[in-house]
Amino acid sequence: MVTRTAQERRDDEKRAYDAYLAACPARKLLDEVSGKWVSLVLVALGDGPQRYSDLSRRIAGVSQKMLTQTLRTLERDGLLTRTVTPCVPVRVDYELTELGRSLRQLLAGIKDWAETRFDEVETARDRYDARSAAVTIGSDGAG
Repeated sequence: MVTRTAQERRDDEKRAYDAYLAACPARKLLDEVSGKWVSLVLVALGDGPQRYSDLSRRIAGVSQKMLTQTLRTLERDGLLTRTVTPCVPVRVDYELTELGRSLRQLLAGIKDWAETRFDEVETARDRYDARSAAVTIGSDGAG
């Protein structure tokens, strides 16, 4: 019988991760990090440590509940740290960890792509919608 070390077993389990499988832990992580608030928070924190109120002002449309939930999830996943400075009022800063910075690079690229290529996507959507409308009109028997 071949004995494997704990590290060898963990390495084998990692190689077995397949995010296409519903039960895969990597899939759950992928679900978490692909959320719109996660992306925007991580990219915003690329400018350095920020307070909750700074993030709230910078990320238009995020509710207090969603921002709090997102920050807690990111802290739990080791992507950011939360530092409390005892003063009056208490100061809380959020900062990316090394792991968070590695993910931020990827998400910043996606954000930049969305900002620079949106006109092309919008044009494609308009063409698609026009074709779909023409097909719908032609198939309703009124044409």
